[in-house]
Amino acid sequence: MATVPPEPRQRSAEELVAEFEQERPARKLSPGVAAAVSVVCAALSVFVLYAIFFPVAKGTQYYLTLFLAGTLPLIFLTHRGTVRVPALLLPWRRGDRATTPAGASGKAAVRQDNPAWFDWLLAAAALAVCLYPLLEFDAFIERRQLPTSLDTAVGLAMIVLVLEACRRTTGWVLPAFCASFLVYAYYGGLLPYDWSLAHGGFDIDAIAAHFFMGTDGVYGVPLNVAGTYIVLFTIFGAVLDISGAGKFFIDLSFAAFRGSRSAPGRTVTAAGFLLGTVSGSGTATAVSLGSVAWPVLRRAGYGKEQGGGVLAAAGIGAILSPPTLGAAAFIIAEYLRESYLTVLLYALVPTLLYYLGILLAVEIDARKHHTQPVVDDEPTSALRLLGRFGYHFLSLFMIVGFMAMGLPPFRAVVYATALQFLLSFLDPKHRMTPRRLYAALAEGSKSVLPVVATCAAAGMIVAVVTQTGLGLNLASVIVDAAGVLGDNPTVTLVLTVLFAAVAVSILGLAVPVTASFIIAAVIIAPALLELGVATHEAYMFIFYYAVLSEVSPPTAMAAAASAAITGGNPMRTMVATWKYSLPAFLVPFAFVLTDNGAHLLGTGGLWGVLWTTAVSALAVAALAAATGGRLLGPAGPVERALCAAAALCLLYLEPVAITAGFAALALALGVHLVRRRQPALSVPTTGENREANTITEGQLPS
Repeated sequence: MATVPPEPRQRSAEELVAEFEQERPARKLSPGVAAAVSVVCAALSVFVLYAIFFPVAKGTQYYLTLFLAGTLPLIFLTHRGTVRVPALLLPWRRGDRATTPAGASGKAAVRQDNPAWFDWLLAAAALAVCLYPLLEFDAFIERRQLPTSLDTAVGLAMIVLVLEACRRTTGWVLPAFCASFLVYAYYGGLLPYDWSLAHGGFDIDAIAAHFFMGTDGVYGVPLNVAGTYIVLFTIFGAVLDISGAGKFFIDLSFAAFRGSRSAPGRTVTAAGFLLGTVSGSGTATAVSLGSVAWPVLRRAGYGKEQGGGVLAAAGIGAILSPPTLGAAAFIIAEYLRESYLTVLLYALVPTLLYYLGILLAVEIDARKHHTQPVVDDEPTSALRLLGRFGYHFLSLFMIVGFMAMGLPPFRAVVYATALQFLLSFLDPKHRMTPRRLYAALAEGSKSVLPVVATCAAAGMIVAVVTQTGLGLNLASVIVDAAGVLGDNPTVTLVLTVLFAAVAVSILGLAVPVTASFIIAAVIIAPALLELGVATHEAYMFIFYYAVLSEVSPPTAMAAAASAAITGGNPMRTMVATWKYSLPAFLVPFAFVLTDNGAHLLGTGGLWGVLWTTAVSALAVAALAAATGGRLLGPAGPVERALCAAAALCLLYLEPVAITAGFAALALALGVHLVRRRQPALSVPTTGENREANTITEGQLPS
């Protein structure tokens, strides 16, 4: 008699989150090895904090040498040699792993994955190579123009080890980029001399010395930012999380928004913003938030794709928003020679416009899809939560406050971390005991390891670009290509900006946000600067498109992870996410295409900031109406097309374009009012009812 196979069981969101964590490149170490790694990571955090107040006497390169010696070996111990992409991020692999046999444990299996003998060998080699300059540091620096054979050999070993560490943490694409730039540095001298990309060529000794012995290459600006800024913010994030701030932010968001049908969407948006200050990653924020918020969205009546879109858009907004932003923001500050507080001010208005777009889309969807308010079984007052745990906001506010007082950001975040440590004792459940403090220090350094590998590898690309003049040469190629399509200066600028947006987006599909920003900043930004775009405008434009690669089809990581949690179609979830985050794609064009657009970055006086923000907010509202299909009621194709045209005109912040935008928006409203008065349109199966019927699958009653 044939046996009947057991009925498959759909996995819960918690199990999918566990799979996401387990299938990342980082290993699941055994307790003994994990304890040893934690000791080193905690010691590294202590060293970094000590160096803030007692800088290393021999300078920045000496400090970075010690920092890399403490981090590079750990990458080989904590990350697998074979990078595995999580199945939940690959739609074509989800079919065979979407269910587990009946009776299986609800918890994902914990697989220990300790380093093999060659991992230990690579870690030892990395430690030896990193410590080599310290044997005779002053003499080592003096030899950079005439390196010895041993210097060259060790420098080449450093390049190989950094590329392997980068491959383990990010995959093959970024190391392949780096290798191609190395080949260009070596063979570029063989190109015909009349080619714009030709240069004099560099031999092996020059390449090794430039990358290993100087302040460019491995020890360049990217690694300097990782070792002096980013690691301190990861320590701060770990202290916030362990002291209970992450849980408080989610609880507060759920308590603050309740009672209306748009409350669930607003709750997820606010929680994503607050939780992002702890995680610092768009995808990680979406995954963490999804396990808690998706059941609420489902009860409210959100479809799988719409719910996943809200989760992903809220998660990615976290690294677009002050006060922590993403890792690339620190590099912007370093490149611009500006304070980090200035970069935060640049991001303020675009952040407000981004969240305005999400909230308007949430309001439209609430009416369009007839979502319902979700009532907690045990409601908690938001004011009560604020009164009891509101102190968690103090450390975030104080980062900005300390920088406003003139403190450098690395000291500001250290003081904010110390403040959060002291405030944790107000909550007996999350007070920072010695064990928790040790865990936070260890987790802070462990979290920065992938960033270190990325920054060290990206530094080599920067070195090649500056060494060969590639950035300026490519800038001329991009501008000339735009000029072929139109000789009008405005047309050339628009096409160049469009080419830049596409290039950064494509680059971001393959490499991490930090790396894509660094590469684009040295290759694409010069093209914008050549056409008169200000440096800070060009860098902020590239920053936004580098970050938005995480929600850009077809490889949107944040959207794919959210789709895995909601069970929705990954591609449709990406499209929904793109709809929610569309203002972030268009607003950067506003501040690079016109002089008035620069006001959106907080420059040009208060009046300029206010009127451009108001006009841009109206453009975002028109854009939400066009994508959501709703004005005062369901909008037809004509109104939506007019709203889209109005949004584009309003974002081109010049008087003629603004006038055209107002006219298009007024015409859209007029057409809409006329259509609403026509009795023929009052058919029960049209409008909201028809829209509601298209997304009923997967909805549950409240």
